[in-house]
Amino acid sequence: MIDRKHIGLSLDPLTVEIEKGRLRFFAKATGEDNPIYTDENAARAAGYRSLPAPPTFLFSLGFEKPDPFELLNLLEVDLARVLHGEQSFTYHKPVCAGDMVTLNSTITDIYDKKGGALEFIVQKTDVTDQDGDQVAELQQVVVVRN
Repeated sequence: MIDRKHIGLSLDPLTVEIEKGRLRFFAKATGEDNPIYTDENAARAAGYRSLPAPPTFLFSLGFEKPDPFELLNLLEVDLARVLHGEQSFTYHKPVCAGDMVTLNSTITDIYDKKGGALEFIVQKTDVTDQDGDQVAELQQVVVVRN
């Protein structure tokens, strides 16, 4: 069983510069063909300062950490038992190329179902920009099979 003492644990913040090349690559990798994600002129014509981040891009930034599985390692969870449960995004303002964003993640809940056969880890990540404005809230649920 995952120790519930970890509820409320905050991970070290991560600050990342949003680069045009990385946004274009992500758009291509995810099959996004809207030109606002790859063509700066199209993005500006649509009212953006520069290329905007595609909808799920911010989630991928967590893998920029030196240990992308920091959360699971802290909780002593075997990666082989992990399933992706769900993720959700709430956006407050666009993130565009040139922005510097900081991700602050906290474990908000740990619970089980089916008599402990499945455990759920809920992680909330607040994303702020270089001005300290909250740009997004991300939530992910990781399922651990026991």
